[in-house]
Amino acid sequence: MTQTNVTPSGAAEYAHERETAELLARQAGAVLLHYRRTGFDVDHKTSADDPVTVADREASELIVAGLRAAFPDDGLLSEEMLDSPDRLGRSRVWIIDPIDGTKEYVDGTPDYCVSIGLAVNGEAVLGVVLAPEKDELFTGIVGQGVWKNGQPAGFSDREPHSSVLAVSDTEYSRELHTYALPTMKPSGSIALKMARIAAGEADATFTMSPRSEWDIAAGMALIAAAGGVTTRRNGQPIVLNQERPSIERGVLAGRPDVLAWLVPELLRLNMPEQIHGVQPSDDVWTLAPQEAQAGAHAGANLHLRQAGGKLVAWALVQPGDVPLMERLEGDEAHRSVLHKDLIRIYGQLKE
Repeated sequence: MTQTNVTPSGAAEYAHERETAELLARQAGAVLLHYRRTGFDVDHKTSADDPVTVADREASELIVAGLRAAFPDDGLLSEEMLDSPDRLGRSRVWIIDPIDGTKEYVDGTPDYCVSIGLAVNGEAVLGVVLAPEKDELFTGIVGQGVWKNGQPAGFSDREPHSSVLAVSDTEYSRELHTYALPTMKPSGSIALKMARIAAGEADATFTMSPRSEWDIAAGMALIAAAGGVTTRRNGQPIVLNQERPSIERGVLAGRPDVLAWLVPELLRLNMPEQIHGVQPSDDVWTLAPQEAQAGAHAGANLHLRQAGGKLVAWALVQPGDVPLMERLEGDEAHRSVLHKDLIRIYGQLKE
């Protein structure tokens, strides 16, 4: 294992932030474990793949209140909190997912976590991820290092071709299992995947569909603190605290040498990727047929699914109280996966 080191000159920077975030993560974790023991009802935001519970909301309120008290001048973004444009004018923003992996939490598996990240001027600088069921606390501060349960941690020294690739269990069961990447290890929470990568328990991750800032902010800090990188699937950087806190395409994260090996492998295997809200400025815009581009210019939301640089499915969705699926075209298998993702995004669709 390659350990990251704490530099004496920077050891005090973010010390209060680290202490506060770790304390709040543990307090939120206790809330989650309490409801695991006593039971809870499950609601759904948009679909069966997007559950929410009283534990999500209570943990979010606890974390938000604690951060507001400790850092009143900082912005806040939580998956379970009504968003406010106020955060956009703040240089420091806390980005929170009280339960990353709510589906796993609801299903009774341990593969969920509390995720608290701090972004400064759009860059992730501190991340705290707690896996309550296993009492595993991961902390990373960029420029200082990574710790697991208070002990220094860091990247593994596995060769890239034998690296452990942490992937989504949903994406794996749907289609990833058909691709020849033998070291894929499916699991739930992406924040916990990224924490385990930073601690050397895996080496890289990639997604086929987009994620939100609260899914990855803490993980980005952990991986950066270990010396790694997190980008979009096309290699473009991710800037946090955006007006729309969605990363509108797949994500890559991990050890730089592993990513250098993985990216061409994904291209060789024609590994699919979904891109939502496609705009003319996006590199995949030219993949869309003329009727898809025209629909987007007319106000519909354009969604693409590409594999190896080739378009395999696309959709136009007209926004509204009940969004309208105007078009859904492409290969049947790819069209089916894209449709499932659109249901998760929009909920009910008029077709």
